Amino acid sequence: MTRFGSLAWKFALIAAVALALTALPGADHALDMVLTALTIAFLAAIAFLGYRMYSRFQFELDSLPDRNRAVLYGSIGLVLLSLAATSRLFDVGGAGVIVWLALLAASAYGAYWVYARYRAYE
Repeated sequence: MTRFGSLAWKFALIAAVALALTALPGADHALDMVLTALTIAFLAAIAFLGYRMYSRFQFELDSLPDRNRAVLYGSIGLVLLSLAATSRLFDVGGAGVIVWLALLAASAYGAYWVYARYRAYE
């Protein structure tokens, strides 16, 4: 099979699945179930990554000054709060999206601030 034939086969398979999920009766419930399962798997993977990162860098986290550790944990909490409030903020409209982006930007800045202080030679 040529490279183009392989690509065409994969594209046709994805198109057939998309057609089935939009045209068949009751497919919207199945699609909701699949998307919910994918979301749960994605969030579980993020939680597992966070656990592994914490266990890997536990000494470095414990050696941070209390202020830096508080900013880092506050930034992580702000990300979790923003993710939990995503649907409510997006329902508000454009202002909610701007607030959501501002919360994520503030938490990213807090994490960067802690990283810059950790790497600084004092």
